[in-house]
Amino acid sequence: MAQSARSFVLALQYFTRVPIPGALAQWTGYSAELQRTSLAHFPGIGFLVAAVAIACYWVAAQLLPAAALTPLIAAVLSTMATLVLTGALHEDGLADTADGLGGSAERERALEIMKDSRIGSFGALALMLILLMKMGLLALMGSAGGMPAVAAALFGGHAISRGLALVVVASLPHIGQAATSKSIEVAARIEWPSLAVAVLWCLPALALAAELTSPAFAVVATAAAVCAVLWMRRVLVRRLQGFTGDCLGATQQLCECAFYLGAALTLGAD
Repeated sequence: MAQSARSFVLALQYFTRVPIPGALAQWTGYSAELQRTSLAHFPGIGFLVAAVAIACYWVAAQLLPAAALTPLIAAVLSTMATLVLTGALHEDGLADTADGLGGSAERERALEIMKDSRIGSFGALALMLILLMKMGLLALMGSAGGMPAVAAALFGGHAISRGLALVVVASLPHIGQAATSKSIEVAARIEWPSLAVAVLWCLPALALAAELTSPAFAVVATAAAVCAVLWMRRVLVRRLQGFTGDCLGATQQLCECAFYLGAALTLGAD
């Protein structure tokens, strides 16, 4: 139990900007093995991010006047809160991956571009489109399904997208260089026990989404996210023959957006 708690705190340190008290950080400690096992709690971090996003959306919806644009403004503020909480870690990965894969058909050149901290046209377009799509879908669900639909989408989307990103870790080799990669310690590999823990984080998110809306909402949204991770894995195999930390961020973002899209489709079918 203590080992699992330390792993979760390390995941919190790595995947968010939440300040950790010195005494807690000292108790947690650090080792490469502990850092790798912390990946199992990646979906659990999604629960925290979703909770903050839901709170911001709800507060904005309560304080703003009842108008057509209120769900959109609430979605924007909610998304801004998640960006602050995570330090835009996954969005940065999406931008770098889009620049690399869009900037060159050659594997080595694509990896070189992905290491460049500057953002290019492909990265800028990817960020703009993914953020517009996510905020638009959250606003749509707020209008069509109310706060329960938004909460279900956020809990499910943030947890499931992070869980599905681990499919890439489990099935492809990490191709980052130890000297330059920030992710090799945490994402070089994942063991089956850690995958089981990640699944256990995802199941309550799906159950909660189904309870707040309908089983079809959770099933269709998850199916859309699974399609996204399978497509992303195919692209990584064909273009890079592996993954980097940036690729995991891109996978998380695509799966989150796909989850929202699948969820919105079920509301339209009602």
